[in-house]
Amino acid sequence: MDKFLIRGGRPLSGTVKISGAKNSALPCLAATLLTPETVTLRNIPYVKDLITQRRLLEDLGATVLTPELRTHVVNAKNVDTFEAPYELVRTMRASVLALGPLLARFGKAKVSLPGGCAIGTRPIDLHLRAFEALGANVSLESGDVVATAPKGRLVGAEIAFEKVTVTGTENVMMAASLAEGTTVIRNAAREPEIEDLADLLNKMGAKISGAGSETMTIEGVEALSGAEHDIIADRIETGTFIVAAAITGGELEIVDCRPDHLTAVIAKLREVGVIIEETSPTSLHVQLGLAPLVARDVTTEPHPDFPTDMQAQYMALMTQAEGVSHVTETIFENRFMHASELVRMGADIHITGNTATVRGKTKLNGAPVIASDLRASASLVLAGLCAEGETLIQRVYHIDRGYETIVRKLRSVGADIERIKDEQAFNADV
Repeated sequence: MDKFLIRGGRPLSGTVKISGAKNSALPCLAATLLTPETVTLRNIPYVKDLITQRRLLEDLGATVLTPELRTHVVNAKNVDTFEAPYELVRTMRASVLALGPLLARFGKAKVSLPGGCAIGTRPIDLHLRAFEALGANVSLESGDVVATAPKGRLVGAEIAFEKVTVTGTENVMMAASLAEGTTVIRNAAREPEIEDLADLLNKMGAKISGAGSETMTIEGVEALSGAEHDIIADRIETGTFIVAAAITGGELEIVDCRPDHLTAVIAKLREVGVIIEETSPTSLHVQLGLAPLVARDVTTEPHPDFPTDMQAQYMALMTQAEGVSHVTETIFENRFMHASELVRMGADIHITGNTATVRGKTKLNGAPVIASDLRASASLVLAGLCAEGETLIQRVYHIDRGYETIVRKLRSVGADIERIKDEQAFNADV
């Protein structure tokens, strides 16, 4: 397996271009299954999860062309398989997003129960109950979700999620777009990626209103058509590079981003002492102020509040802040596995239940560490960038799932980081 070797202590300086959002590109690619016409998606990030999603589409019978590396031209006219096998689903939870489109267009789907990062259970029971409300018969058979629409077509319904679910909202949006009648989703997820998916679906001929709010209305249509769409910028990559500038005492210009999608993170980082200037609607200038970082508590919540996907990066930053901070995780259990690795590097972190207490400022020293999930990988990279000596991060295949060419991007702004290759591994630095 590939590893990252980081020699820390170098302030970052320069310009970083943000890639397309993985968490938007995945459902948008799944949505191409809803139509026999061609859908062109641009600004697709070159990351492992998107390679897996492309393979899934091709295994189902779709044709996926890439006239440019980050442009996917998808035609699902000849889809003749309605099953997402465990071989693919086990590596990426977002494969479950094939369930809604297949069920809506073909009236049947079989998808293995999903895998992905080891950050606790993320059951899809909310998806399944929603599909049942839309008229589907759903059963679990030997680790597979098997769903059929007995009338050949789903029927609109009122769906109230008992807790906010991003992929659940996306799955129902896609399924309801071809359902007969009107579907109302209450307690819907409000992430920018939800709005991006709705934008694509509406370009394809869907009738979706209220995306980005707690209540969404979808008027089903007979068929969807082709469309062209640009994927939004990755807000979590943006937040990660803001922290990278701050934790190294550097100065970065971050371009092709969407600051309006990251308001809670930007507000919190300004609160702790990071200087963030919005130089345009799509760019940020970031640097550390003259005063030291100040510890501040944070609690993860669904959008528009502080995202769980920035929790690990924020914890790394708090190791370099003066005082005591409490980082509370409310979205996923088991999402503090990076804390023990940060402690190996010299951090003072104690976990009680779903709260991590971080005492700073502590001197971090390079050490061998192991990444446990995608965002934990990012936190260890950040810690390695400011640590004294060498940090060797193992299992970086996690970071390949969601950060495009991160080694190349960091090296371009002055980081001393290299990838130690396993010849069989995914080439993440194209």
